[in-house]
Amino acid sequence: MAAPNATRNARTHKRLLSRRWAALNFDRVNVLGDDASYGHSGCVNALSWARDGELLLTGGDDRTVQIWRMDSTLLNADYPFVCRSVIQTGHLANIFNAKWLPYSHNIATVAGDGQVRVHQVGQIGNSGPPATAQLSSRDTCIHRLRCHEGRVKRIELEDSPHLFLTAAEDGTVRQHDLRTSHSCSDYGSCPPPLLRLNFELSTLSASPLTPFQLVVAGESAYGYLFDRRQAGRFLLAEKGLVENGMTHCIRRFGRSASSLDTDCREHITGSRMSSQNGHEVLLSYSADAVYIFSTKDDPEEADSMESSRPLSSNTRSDLKHKPTNMLGDESSSTIDDDMDIDIDNYASEEEEDQEQEDLASRWASRDAYSKVPLILPRTRFSGARNVDTIKDVNFLGPDDEYVASGSDDGNFFIWRKDGALHGIFEGDGSVVNVIEPHPHLPLFATSGIDTTVKLFAPVSGPSSFSQLDSAERIMAANQRQSIGFRRLRLRRHDFTSLLAAVTSDEHAQTCNHQ
Repeated sequence: MAAPNATRNARTHKRLLSRRWAALNFDRVNVLGDDASYGHSGCVNALSWARDGELLLTGGDDRTVQIWRMDSTLLNADYPFVCRSVIQTGHLANIFNAKWLPYSHNIATVAGDGQVRVHQVGQIGNSGPPATAQLSSRDTCIHRLRCHEGRVKRIELEDSPHLFLTAAEDGTVRQHDLRTSHSCSDYGSCPPPLLRLNFELSTLSASPLTPFQLVVAGESAYGYLFDRRQAGRFLLAEKGLVENGMTHCIRRFGRSASSLDTDCREHITGSRMSSQNGHEVLLSYSADAVYIFSTKDDPEEADSMESSRPLSSNTRSDLKHKPTNMLGDESSSTIDDDMDIDIDNYASEEEEDQEQEDLASRWASRDAYSKVPLILPRTRFSGARNVDTIKDVNFLGPDDEYVASGSDDGNFFIWRKDGALHGIFEGDGSVVNVIEPHPHLPLFATSGIDTTVKLFAPVSGPSSFSQLDSAERIMAANQRQSIGFRRLRLRRHDFTSLLAAVTSDEHAQTCNHQ
């Protein structure tokens, strides 16, 4: 009888939590790091709950990871989280993500220096003065991996203390196995990437319910769903699915062709797969909105897919060789010619030959994915502004009933699944980038440009930080500024296209993001 009782208790707990979320009486209950004795000294880019919600990890521009724990001795404060450890990670640039590896005392961090580091920490105390442990990278760093060739943006955990995934701006997703060692300084000694794409990656997400699937997105109009299972390769190929390393690209997620900004490079800044149902996927578009998709939905018909081909998203080395017309569009008839230009001039230079081979590979990859079945969004969530920084996106609620995103106006937005606005809250003095819900409690943390982390939870009275009464004004201002950014981006595109037309030996990059 124990198992049925546990199930009933879990369902009752979820119902109670859902009622608290529906009431929307959330307010700021604590600010972590506003005490001068501890906290971050730069933007906070990384938030992650660890040890089943017992700990909160934060990381940012000051290149430290700080570990926060609720202090049970501070009974006179609500949600009294205090800093128990500060890790000087040794990274040379901003930390973008930090995760506690399951079943271990290890924390993985990734940063703008292209490095992946693993730090080993001891037991985190529950009492004593804040910041009881000041740890250096010499004390904690047990692995320093330099397999990526660009800034590393995201970590995705696996159900293992030894394995985890990372995504970087070099267009690769890598699986790291801490049980096998190698020297990244030796050319070719790093294991091959799990997958490689021809554009910069900003985000990587997976669901514990479907660990064999992962979603990647970045400098492209589409998010891509990959399946790591290798059975039925030929059958999959007949359905238009494309193999990439040890994975298959089985679906694309994207908007309809009529909504694409065909004059400029698209950019997806955040993604999230639902941990509660395993099939819903969120994508946050720069200068646009948040969209929700489902892996269970039928893809678009093949005929209409032809008009929704992915936009070009190439590295700087690609653009040096790629001809454009006055509108900056690529002509499919020029692709083969592009790869043939000046081959004889490069024949005696090994480095140039390798670049040409890489270029051909990237073109082939791009063309292949245009045939992968496309899934259109179920709902659009608008009102927030995603222009100035890289915004993440997340689900909230015990059953992922809500969608949340930060905004450039210092607020964060919460919507119901039907797209209706559920709440707006002030979360930062400048910009909210990250929202991370507690795994069990009606509690979530937010961070952004400020050096502090804000905690939000239900309160008995009115919310001091709710901006819902000003929703129409806030959303109208955000829409105006997003439209203005898209127009500015288009003008930049037109100018660089003109330069490309009058310059015969080089091509300007169009529509720079962030």
